[in-house]
Amino acid sequence: MCHVIVTCRSMLWTLLSIVVAFAELIAFMSADWLIGKAKPLSSEDVDNRMGGSQEPYHPTLGIYGRCTRISHMQLSRRDTLCGPYAENFSEIASGFWQATAIFLAMGIMILCAVAFVSVFTMCVQSIMKKSIFNVCGLLQGIAGLFLILGLILYPAGWGCQKAISYCGHYASAYKLGDCSLGWAFYTAIGGTVLTFICAVFSAQAEIATSSDKVQEEIEEGKNLICLL
Repeated sequence: MCHVIVTCRSMLWTLLSIVVAFAELIAFMSADWLIGKAKPLSSEDVDNRMGGSQEPYHPTLGIYGRCTRISHMQLSRRDTLCGPYAENFSEIASGFWQATAIFLAMGIMILCAVAFVSVFTMCVQSIMKKSIFNVCGLLQGIAGLFLILGLILYPAGWGCQKAISYCGHYASAYKLGDCSLGWAFYTAIGGTVLTFICAVFSAQAEIATSSDKVQEEIEEGKNLICLL
C-alpha cells in the first residue's frame, strides 16, 4: 500500500532540487555569461532610435549563444537579437567551452532526473530496499562535481577569438579584459552551491520520512501522513 508521507524537510528538499535544476538549465541556455565592452551606436542608428538616445550598448556572449544589437532597425524597446552563434557542437568558440558544455549538460541532466524523481518521493521512499533520498543525494553530489569542472574550465576559454572580439585584446585565459561576468555565470555558481546543499540535506529528508512518528502513524493505518 502506498503511504503518502509529507514532512517539512522532505518538501524543502524537493523544492530545492527543482529550483536548482531549473536555475542551472536557465543559466546554461542564457547568453549572459560575458558582458562585452561597450559599443557606441552609429549616427544612423541614433537617428533611427526614438528619443535619440546615444547610450552605448553591451553585447553579451554565452557558451554557445550571443546577444547583439540589430543595426539599422527602428525599434525603441526590443532592438537586440539573441540566438546561438554555433550551429553545431564543433562550432563552439573554444575547446574549453566545449568541455564546459559537456560537463554542465551532464550535471544538468542528472539534476533534472533527480528533480523529476523527487516529486514522487512523497509516495515512494525506497526502491530495492535502498532509500531514494540517499540515492538522489549521491546523484546530486556527482552532478555538483560535473558543474564544478565545467565552471573551472569555462574561464580558460576567455582567450579564444570569439571572446577577444567581445572583450578586447587584453582578454586571455582567466583574464576578462574589457568584459564583465553576467548573471548567468553567477547563477550557475549559486546553483552549484545549492546542489551540494541539496545533496547534504537529502539525508535529513530521509531521517524525517523514516522517523518513529511516521512509523507510528503507518501502524495506525493512516495513508496520508503530514508532519512538521
